[in-house]
Amino acid sequence: MNSQTEKIRLQGAAGVIEVQRDQPSEADGARGIAVIAHPHPLFGGTMDNKVVQTLARAFVACGWTAVRFNFRGVGASEGVHDEGRGEREDMLNVVEQLAPEGPLAIAGFSFGAFVASCTAEKLWASRDIRQLVLVGTAASRFAVATLPADAHERTLVVHGEADDTVPLSAVMDWARPQSLPVTVVPGGGHFFHGQLPLLKSLVVRHLRAGIA
Repeated sequence: MNSQTEKIRLQGAAGVIEVQRDQPSEADGARGIAVIAHPHPLFGGTMDNKVVQTLARAFVACGWTAVRFNFRGVGASEGVHDEGRGEREDMLNVVEQLAPEGPLAIAGFSFGAFVASCTAEKLWASRDIRQLVLVGTAASRFAVATLPADAHERTLVVHGEADDTVPLSAVMDWARPQSLPVTVVPGGGHFFHGQLPLLKSLVVRHLRAGIA
């Protein structure tokens, strides 16, 4: 993401997991560690995706250490795509090794938002999850987890009004039974072309208003 980005190799269940970590400046303090998941591996998704990088920049700007990683079979990460099962394991491995304790944030884009939701559901009772950010959530394609009721005030769900990859209606159908608010970007597409600064500002606003 920048010249200060730290490149890391972890050992996961399928082999090496390729990771990049960005630290906030000392002036920003240290609020915790945010682990961010990328879009679908079979459709070009990587940790260098522009939306994923935008999420990382937003977290770093708010004092979080941002951790991005490639799912199995992507980039230098070993293994093969596992239709979400192994990818959930990958994210848990990253959390366990790079954020084993302390305040945690979970985020993801598209397929990564599905994986992030499952990770948050699994860890909610045992970890101090301060923030959850789901963007372009792939609710029309995967069984996105239902979030605990007490997670709602810490959760930001953002979706583009004109998303033609994941229809807004699918996200609303997932959110409605939970009474979970969804922030809709007018005219926004799946990848938020031309609207990444707006996406970043929405995430920053949510993080700064978050529970300390």
